[in-house]
Amino acid sequence: MPSVQLPQPPQLPRAVFVMDPVHLPRLFPPPLMARLRQTAEIDPALVVRDLTDPAVAGSLAGAEVLVTSWGCPRLDADALVAAPRLRAVLHAAGSVRSLIGDALWERGITVSSAATANATPVAEYTLAMILLAGKDVFAQRERFRGTCALPSPDETPAVGNVGRRVGIVGASRVGRRLLELLRPHDLEVLLCDPYVHASEAAALGAELLPLDELLARSDIVSLHAPHLPETHRMLDRERLALIRDGGTLINTSRGALIDQGALTEELVSGRLQAVLDVTEPEPLPAGSPLYRLPNVFLTPHLAGSLGNELERLGRVVVEELERLAAGLPPACEVRHADLARVA
Repeated sequence: MPSVQLPQPPQLPRAVFVMDPVHLPRLFPPPLMARLRQTAEIDPALVVRDLTDPAVAGSLAGAEVLVTSWGCPRLDADALVAAPRLRAVLHAAGSVRSLIGDALWERGITVSSAATANATPVAEYTLAMILLAGKDVFAQRERFRGTCALPSPDETPAVGNVGRRVGIVGASRVGRRLLELLRPHDLEVLLCDPYVHASEAAALGAELLPLDELLARSDIVSLHAPHLPETHRMLDRERLALIRDGGTLINTSRGALIDQGALTEELVSGRLQAVLDVTEPEPLPAGSPLYRLPNVFLTPHLAGSLGNELERLGRVVVEELERLAAGLPPACEVRHADLARVA
């Protein structure tokens, strides 16, 4: 009697973690790690920091997928020599701009990023700060500390979010998610983005304006543009001067979008308020007056995914790997051409 050939289970793709190992348990807690290992042949005890390390040469030589995150070295031509079978890089973080070299694109390797998932906490942070700024929370807190008395109605005529004008600079992933979160609130939303048409802005719930007009009309300005040569210090001394007296500037994007010296002068004068999660440099020197000014709310680059939010990024990578294993295209693919205008 002829023997029966049983179907063989599909071969799992071989994958390697490349990142700072401190991030691994937060990106892939046990249930998510178990799901990942059902989809790929991957060793959770092996987390590579140096692609040229002889000790990991064997693992990299067979790797078809690199699961990367913060701490991954730049994937340039020299680094890719170690991974001749590589066909996909799945990034459990945001931007891949500083990570991916031209050699990777030339080899046609698929790149995916969890940037869209990382946009969610940034948008949530920004929404909270917009609403707090509209209620004049930061200034009222300082007054309350000094007086220990409730304000009279005459002292709060401009407090509130009804009809407050909010200017969003950049319809990026964060910018678009923020526009969604702003919809339920009674705000007037303005948008500046050179790649967006007026009809698209209207569909997003905003009025499209040139940057200078947006700055002049907004009560609160929030930056969500990528740092590119054309956006470097886009808010210079002249443009900062366009923001109305008492206006609030929120930056959760990159400190280099603003002329830090000019901004510091405006804030020291007390003319503007600011919520700054990013600065240039980062962090600011210990002697910077921005740490002490009552009209400045500084946070240590925490708007993006932290703590239990990191699992969301790991989940995106697992879902992308499941799609690749099923022969489907990635849902969060990064294309080389897009890097000219995204973070």
